[in-house]
Amino acid sequence: MTDREFRLVYVPGVTPAKWVSVWAERVPDVPLILVSVAAAEVVKFLHDGCADAGLVRLPVDREGLSVIPLYVETTVVVVPKDHTVAAADEVTVADLADEEVFRPRDDTLEWTALPGLPAFARPDTTEEAIELVAAGAGLLLVPQSLARLYQRKDLTYRPVVETPQSHIALAWPTEATTELVEDFIGIVRGRTVNSSRGRTPAPAPGKAREQPRSPAPGGSDRRGAQTGQGRKGRRPR
Repeated sequence: MTDREFRLVYVPGVTPAKWVSVWAERVPDVPLILVSVAAAEVVKFLHDGCADAGLVRLPVDREGLSVIPLYVETTVVVVPKDHTVAAADEVTVADLADEEVFRPRDDTLEWTALPGLPAFARPDTTEEAIELVAAGAGLLLVPQSLARLYQRKDLTYRPVVETPQSHIALAWPTEATTELVEDFIGIVRGRTVNSSRGRTPAPAPGKAREQPRSPAPGGSDRRGAQTGQGRKGRRPR
């Protein structure tokens, strides 16, 4: 057993399972501990030393953090299954102009203007907003992973074009860039085990580094000079 561990915080909707699986193969002696936290709390967790790294939704306060963008999520609108929007494969912002749209306080999408009409209330969380959508009180725009996370039998969702999108990134305290953090960076970037960008590989056992021969007096290689003389002095048969 080891007293080391790698703690990874992640925001709701993000699924780090594929990276956790690779970690277990490459760093089997160090357990990876997953901690789910609200999007608004993840930076505090990192600065307080409660985690080695985090999967965050941008934007975040980057002061003191190193950040690597990983991927972009589609924005969708969550609606009751019997809503007219559910009949379309995708919708535009204009299609929602007459709809009441919730914007929960934990929303991380960077809106310049929210589509549709303001709903009667602003719920604290996305989960609460989902409940209000199920009650028929309005619609909700969220990253697709959150729509999947809070999926219900009476709700569905459709992609919305021309809207802000959620960017998922890996973040960690810049002053705490450890070897384990470097290992995880390599995994999320898809590097192979033998990648030259990973850790510097240790020398192969049993292969000592050959030392250069000292030149003979006069600046030439004595062995080479003797060999050359021997060849020059031979007579052809």
